[in-house]
Amino acid sequence: MISKLDRLRNEMKREGMDAYIIPSSDYNGSEYVSEHFRCREYMSGFTGSAGTLLVELEEARLWTDGRYFIQADRQLEGSGIELMKSGIEGVPSLEEHIESMPAGSTVGFDGRTMPRRTAARLEKSVNLITDKDLVGRIWNDRPPLETSPVYSIDISVTGETSESKLTLVRDEMRQTGADYLLVNKPEEVAWLFNMRGSDIPCTPVFYAFALVSMEGEELFLLKDGADEIYRRLGELRSCRIIMSDDSVSCAAYGALHESVEAILMPGPVEKLKAVKNPAEIEATRRAHIRDGAAMAEFLCTIKTGKLPADATEMTVSRMVDNLRYKRGARDVSFTTIAAFEENGAIIHYTPSEDNCRAVDGDGLLLVDSGGQYPDGTTDITRTVAIGEVSAERKRAYTAVLKGHIALALTEFTDEDGSELDEKARGPIRELGYDYRHGTGHGVGHMLSVHEGPNLISPSGKGSRILPGMITTDEPGVYIEGDFGIRIENELLCVEKDGVFAFEPLTLCPYERDAIDMGMLTDDEIRYIDEYHSRVCEVVKPLLEGETADWLEEVCRPLK
Repeated sequence: MISKLDRLRNEMKREGMDAYIIPSSDYNGSEYVSEHFRCREYMSGFTGSAGTLLVELEEARLWTDGRYFIQADRQLEGSGIELMKSGIEGVPSLEEHIESMPAGSTVGFDGRTMPRRTAARLEKSVNLITDKDLVGRIWNDRPPLETSPVYSIDISVTGETSESKLTLVRDEMRQTGADYLLVNKPEEVAWLFNMRGSDIPCTPVFYAFALVSMEGEELFLLKDGADEIYRRLGELRSCRIIMSDDSVSCAAYGALHESVEAILMPGPVEKLKAVKNPAEIEATRRAHIRDGAAMAEFLCTIKTGKLPADATEMTVSRMVDNLRYKRGARDVSFTTIAAFEENGAIIHYTPSEDNCRAVDGDGLLLVDSGGQYPDGTTDITRTVAIGEVSAERKRAYTAVLKGHIALALTEFTDEDGSELDEKARGPIRELGYDYRHGTGHGVGHMLSVHEGPNLISPSGKGSRILPGMITTDEPGVYIEGDFGIRIENELLCVEKDGVFAFEPLTLCPYERDAIDMGMLTDDEIRYIDEYHSRVCEVVKPLLEGETADWLEEVCRPLK
């Protein structure tokens, strides 16, 4: 049987292409996409959320980042696709590889899913064909593009009307001299109009574009056809329009008439929605209390030996998801990661019915999960000790906990995301470890579990964490083939005595059985005890019987 790659290459030859690019995105530049848009996954078998596939006439390569190196190695085995480990010294980027192709080469892609920024760089060195969905030609059983009902959410959880938000957006537009603003990210459209949907898994948004002018606004739902927004953009004349530099598609940018000036910059909606107002913050607090109760029930089940004898990682995943649903979650905020021992070293490991291991014997169980509640979005990781924990694992766990606390206790003024990132890595590097992911990302309010512009990462230079922003704190240690550890809380940035500080929103105890007490300072012990006291005070009233008693016991002072 002819392979998918060979079928695609036949289509490439018909179009005169030397290479074809398949990104991970949809028409809106989303991180998570519906099944209809998973072209890269269909062609490669790699299921991670980030990656770009380049198919050439004789070779194929897939680029992804350090979160997915181990997973991609496994999933690409025998596929004929070479893994390109982004960020590793000596590994060229996708753009650098294409720029090294012979002069006159022709590269194609579907411009509706390709970022404009990438296309602008490539067009300097190769010929581009930007309007061909070749995967769509060969994907015979491609899932249809389905849309969901769109609904409004109440001001009690938004804290602000859509009209008020549009006024703020227009104030920002006025400062740049823009006549129009294209809002292409579903999360930004949803926030701006106080509406939600379920077009994208784990994210309560709907596929849409918005075009905002100084006089009015137009909403384009994707269910009415993606071409409508391109047609409308093509009608504009002699004006200036703001387009998001990091996510606007090649097709949307290319639809503009030559008389229109595109202002390529971060759109104002991203910044505005990242700083939560008091109503959004209080709503998020409520969501975290219920989430903390679900996590307490989950951890109590594991720590009191009530997991079934034949429990697997899928057993654990389903359990934590179901406990959230019982506490009012409408969806998970991402596919739950439940990874025991060596699977914990795969940073974004996802168990499945036909690919998961038993949770038995001694070791560490890493559970990264979250919920979409009617009043907030949660994201938490806890690493749980099962049975006896080795001294090495305790040292690694405690180093991660120290890094987690170091960031949580940081007070700052001008430090950017890259400098804050160093706070968490220090104690981990002292033991000779490090991790291939950022320390923290922004979290949306009833939106995507990942949002910008707040970012705590080596790549977070210039990213500012401001009061009202919610950012995760999630350092880790990953030993390939052995174990993985991550600890994650959501932190709210607050102003405190003239400086910025963090307040934890997540309410869940740490793993006492994995702590090496000799590694902790008095200040770190004090932080843990005060945090545990708060967890018990707020979450225990929602619990009953054995779970309430268990929580009180594990939240007692360390000394």
